[in-house]
Amino acid sequence: MKASCNVRTVSETDAAATSATADPGPPPAPGAELYPALDLANSAITLPGGQFLDLLGTPSRANHWLVEHHLAPADIGMQEICAARLRCLREQVRALLAAQVGGHPAPTAALTAVNDALTRVPTASPLGWDSVRGMHRTAPHPIDQLVDQALGILAADAADLLTGPDAPRLTACPSTPCNRYLLRAGRRHWCSIRCGDRARAARAYARRTRPPAD
Repeated sequence: MKASCNVRTVSETDAAATSATADPGPPPAPGAELYPALDLANSAITLPGGQFLDLLGTPSRANHWLVEHHLAPADIGMQEICAARLRCLREQVRALLAAQVGGHPAPTAALTAVNDALTRVPTASPLGWDSVRGMHRTAPHPIDQLVDQALGILAADAADLLTGPDAPRLTACPSTPCNRYLLRAGRRHWCSIRCGDRARAARAYARRTRPPAD
């Protein structure tokens, strides 16, 4: 049984308009260079001012993200159904990261989705039959095959992150409204300089506006 996932879809036209006016977003969070799955989790970015940036929001954006992470060749003809599968895995990985950071039980649906991606990549072409060809070996569509391979790699990477020596360093950026995850390095626990500056400014403002004690 496959886990279901609610995904956010954006038209190519809407995405083009958004990218022309919206904040381009922060740089990759600490740890993203080590774990592509962490970068996947952070590809849906909540920005100040109620803005939202989805780096996988359209097939072309999803294709570009995979190419940047060396998980697919350029212009594979990504379809929306495949981009939605990538966004679905992202939400399930985020659920597992949230459980790890919060010390909560891992959601069953998220575990199922990641395990499905881990085991979906075939090691051999399955056997099929039809009235024309009789017994034959079936091959998946090349785009589906590429996406299955990418999802399997990302799922395995998420499993490595969540069970490996870096798991205790995993944390959520505390700067509102940021929704990204990172690996702590020393005393740094913000995902970017921008978030650190915003958090410090918020603390300074709270001190200035705090009513005097009686």
